[in-house]
Amino acid sequence: MKEFNKKNILITGGTGSFGQAAVHYLLKNTKLNKLIVYSRDENKQFEMQNKIKDQRLRFFLGDVRDRKRLEMALNNVDYVIHAAALKHVPAAEYNPFESIKTNIYGSESVVLASIAQKVKKVLMLSTDKACNPINLYGATKLCSEKIFVNASYLSGTKGTIFGVVRYGNV
Repeated sequence: MKEFNKKNILITGGTGSFGQAAVHYLLKNTKLNKLIVYSRDENKQFEMQNKIKDQRLRFFLGDVRDRKRLEMALNNVDYVIHAAALKHVPAAEYNPFESIKTNIYGSESVVLASIAQKVKKVLMLSTDKACNPINLYGATKLCSEKIFVNASYLSGTKGTIFGVVRYGNV
């Protein structure tokens, strides 16, 4: 974890279940300079601010669909963990356009904003449902993975490095 020492990290979807766990872990186990929670859920941000008292923690209200806002949040950020997504299968099936906007276009925004702000590394969280998807949620996460896998070509050999991590349901 020495790689994060004196670095600035931003977590999209930082108020979600993974985001909150990552915030706690990073604050406890690293000597990072600043940790930015980027989320559109103002209530969860408010609750986190009141619960976690750490001067390194910052909150940035915004949506991954809004690339300009995301670019502002990524100013001087070294690492991004992209955890923002619409994650509930029934909600994705019932709201396909919203799932596509967040999971696919939101991922595109993260890629383009990260390249524009010269972020060092960006890691996207995906799911086992993206392997041979049988529902819209899995299909949107598979598209997001493809966007991230190919993003390194956009950033060039000395640009932002992109990676994807797939995890199973727990």
